[in-house]
Amino acid sequence: MSIHVVQDGRRARGDASRRIVLDSATDLASVEGLDGLTIGRLAEASGSSKSSIATLFRSKEGLQLATVEAAREIFTAQIVEPAREHPRGVHRLAALLRNSLAYSKERVFAGGCFFAATAADVDSKSGPVSDAVRAALVDWYGYLEAQIRHAVAVGEIDADAEVLAFELVALNEEANARSLLMDDERPYALAAAAIRARLRAAGAAESAVSLLDL
Repeated sequence: MSIHVVQDGRRARGDASRRIVLDSATDLASVEGLDGLTIGRLAEASGSSKSSIATLFRSKEGLQLATVEAAREIFTAQIVEPAREHPRGVHRLAALLRNSLAYSKERVFAGGCFFAATAADVDSKSGPVSDAVRAALVDWYGYLEAQIRHAVAVGEIDADAEVLAFELVALNEEANARSLLMDDERPYALAAAAIRARLRAAGAAESAVSLLDL
């Protein structure tokens, strides 16, 4: 057996172990926050040993950063990538918002939206972990606003892009927060109805608005 085969096998096993641990880490952080995500707590939750987790991530900060990145990849795969089948502008905007509501409603992460859960940990702090969460949210908000700006530019809607983006994100995040607090799915239907009404008021085509039927 060649050295390359052995190394490739070890790397594959290491990657698989890392993915399994990060699945537990993202779920745990969505419920307990990033501050609660320690090597010891993750070992307890995942059934992995402290030593194996420490070998994979080196430190608490390394674990937290890897967890944020893993959550970001899942967020992109669940919300952003499917919406790209729709053209830029109001149709992609509606798809993004529908996907975001569904991702929270279906509890892709046990604690609802990972980034809504962890933002509370980092909103007044500095450092690499706070920066990573903040960067993910800035990119998400910016991507939504870019769809609105394009929709305005091509005449699909008439709105202040920054204000409309703020309103739509607020509705989305309130649905996530209220559903978790009340253990109730109705906030998602209420948010979808409010988003549809806001898009109609801005002049969006019904073909786009109807994408928000959950």
